[in-house]
This record gives sequence, C-alpha cells and structure tokens, in this order.
Amino acid sequence: MRGLGFEEVFAMLVAVQLSGADLSRLRDWIASIAQPAECIALIEQAAAGRPCPHCGCARKHRCGQASGLQRFRCLGCRRSHNALTATPLARLRKKECWLPYLQCVLESRTVRESARIVDVARTTSFRWRHRFVPGAMRERPAMLGAIVEADETYRLESQKGSRSLTRRARKRGGVAKRRGINREHDCLLVARDRNGQTLDFHTGRGQVTAAQLHRCLAPVLAADVLLISDGAMAYRRFAAASGITHEWVNMKAGERSRGAIHIQNVNSWHSRFKSWLVRFRGVASRYLINYSGWQRLLDARCLTTPALMLGAAVRLD
Repeated sequence: MRGLGFEEVFAMLVAVQLSGADLSRLRDWIASIAQPAECIALIEQAAAGRPCPHCGCARKHRCGQASGLQRFRCLGCRRSHNALTATPLARLRKKECWLPYLQCVLESRTVRESARIVDVARTTSFRWRHRFVPGAMRERPAMLGAIVEADETYRLESQKGSRSLTRRARKRGGVAKRRGINREHDCLLVARDRNGQTLDFHTGRGQVTAAQLHRCLAPVLAADVLLISDGAMAYRRFAAASGITHEWVNMKAGERSRGAIHIQNVNSWHSRFKSWLVRFRGVASRYLINYSGWQRLLDARCLTTPALMLGAAVRLD
C-alpha cells in the first residue's frame, strides 16, 4: 500500500476545518521535530554583516566555532565574538528550545505553562522571558506624527520576587495606604498616534511630571504634531515649553470627546493591557516595562512568528 505524500497530507490539512485544540497539537508536533540547526541558521542570518560589537570595526575573520555558532576575530581590537555577543540572548543555552519557547511568548503563556511545553526548568522559563521580550521590544517606532494621544495608567507598586522588601509585606491584590495617585503607584506613560503606532515609558513612582514628559515624549514627537491629553497640568506645561500644539479633554467634568479631540485610542490600549496582564497574577515593578513592551508587540502584530521575534532579539540597536 502506497503511503501518502506530503502534498496530499498538506492538501488534506488545508481542506479540514481545524479547531483551536487541533491547531495547538499540530503546532506542538511541528515544534517537537524542529532541527536545532534551524535556530542557529536564523541567528546567523539576523547577524549577517554585523560589525564588531566591541569596537565597531567591519574587518574580521573566522575564528572557529563554539556552541554551534561561528566565532569571528576582529582585526581592529583583536577580540572575538559571535552572532549573540552584546545581545540580550548572549550566553543562553538550549538553542533548540528557543523557537518553541517564542511561540509560547506569542501565545502569552505563563512561566509554568511555557516551561512545561518546552520542557525546561521554571527558572529557565522566567529568565528566557526577560531576555527574549526586552530584546524583541526594541522594535518600536522612532517617531509619532499627525495626531498623538498621550495618557498614563497607574499600577500599585509591587516587589514581587524580591528577597528584601523596602516596606511591610502586603497580600496580593492589596491597596495603597493613601487615597488617589501617590508614590505607592507606578506610572506607565503611553503615547499612541491615529495610525496605531504606540510607545510606552515607565516614568517611575507617582504622578507624571512635565520634566518626565519632556524626557520621554520630546524626542519622539514630530514638530507639527497635535498632542491630545487629559487635563493634567503637566501636559500643558510640557506642550507650552516644547512649542507643540496641544488640546486637552476635561475628563473630570465628564467630557469624553470634542469631535476628533479625544484620548479613547490610548485608553483602549490601557484597557487591553490591564485585561491581558491579569493572567500573570501580578508583575514586579522592575519588570513592568517588559510586560507593556510585550503587549505592545502583540498589539502591533509586527512580529507574528517565532522566527521574526528571534531576529528582532538578535539584532543590535
């Protein structure tokens, strides 16, 4: 009896209406047979033509191999390097598991779920999350133009995972000691234009200030931009000092929009971010910017495959 060829099997898969569970099983099976050389090839391809990460010299020659990667020696500083040197992924092991793990990142799986699927330790899964995500989230727009909405959202400061607290411990889901926004809250500033391009900034504790707005927004706003915000005085001061056209919505008075003047796009992003964050059951303040960057990547749909995400993490700024 003749076995089925690949084209016949593929045609059958295309014709069948696969459920979410079926797709997950098929994806897991494909990931299980992926060759380690595939990840190595993607890394080398993303780093092709890169100058020396130590001195920037473009002249180099091959200098053996280590951990499956080609090593090079720079003719300028005489130091050696490979495709991962000076990237967030330097010195990480188990490269054959990276692509399946990145698929877990794209599916927003928890640390324990990812560790179980990829068959690595929980601590390894956590460490990889905070190497791959910061590496990939460097893919961000350089400038925002036309109409830009800016607003901040606040989360209660968290020292989750810390071995030495700077305050008394509180139960998960606790509340601040004082009412309103204060130094017990982390501020996440989000700017989003009407084309869907988004930038996020962790400005620290307490309410955002004009100085923080100038440091974060001034380099990324075009000169002819229209900035829209709520009625916070910090935005008015920043816009006046920077010479930026500014409109504001009086949210405290119940005003939501005046025609095209509104901040509903950025507030919608805040809502999606907070809903998405629930699955992780709290994040430490020091990692908040990693999670907002992770959500920004998923929301932008610019890195939709593990290969694209790996390439973004390997590329240098």
